[in-house]
Amino acid sequence: MGRVHSSTILAEAVSLYSSLLLALMLILSCCESLATEEKQMVFTVRVKDSIHKPCDEIYVVREGETLHTISEKCGDPYIVEENPHIHDPDDIFPGLVIKISPFKNK
Repeated sequence: MGRVHSSTILAEAVSLYSSLLLALMLILSCCESLATEEKQMVFTVRVKDSIHKPCDEIYVVREGETLHTISEKCGDPYIVEENPHIHDPDDIFPGLVIKISPFKNK
């Protein structure tokens, strides 16, 4: 029988531990991606829920909003007609107060 060098035994041990570490990293990365996907789904559901919430009758325009986005968000397609103080639909600004009357389709 042949003799096995200590360097061969050490190389095999390092190879074994490296393989185990790699397998553990793969398992953990799969679990992490599943948790991230679950968080994204919860966030998406919350965003969708907030879009369909009815708006208050008095609405204050926020930064980056347009009459179109407010109309979609609040369900009021007649914002301009209900707010005679809006002379130009493209000239709205943060802090502008508008009246909202959600359109209900029954």
